[in-house]
Amino acid sequence: MYSATFIFDKKQFDETFYQIDQEIAEFARKTTGYMGEEAWENPETGRVSNVYYWETMQGLQELMQHPRHLEAKAAQSNWLNGYQVIISEVLRAYGDGTIAHPTDALTRHFSK
Repeated sequence: MYSATFIFDKKQFDETFYQIDQEIAEFARKTTGYMGEEAWENPETGRVSNVYYWETMQGLQELMQHPRHLEAKAAQSNWLNGYQVIISEVLRAYGDGTIAHPTDALTRHFSK
């Protein structure tokens, strides 16, 4: 399993940002092996973290090559005060089973 974490500080969002952001999110959900996503925002700083999960790298690569993603990346300074992307291989996940999460398949695998 792989994850891509997109961390950013907000600047000023406009209609173009919201449109591109929605299109990218919709496309991500249709990529090969997409497993889910989650988002976090720090209320004190406004920093946002979006995390997407895939079974393999193929879906992540599809997203990275999508024209709207490339367009957003090129224009990011219009909307963001900085960003960082972290690509990770998820090796293990565990918990008490009460929280539904894209990594549930790993949780079941490793809890045995």
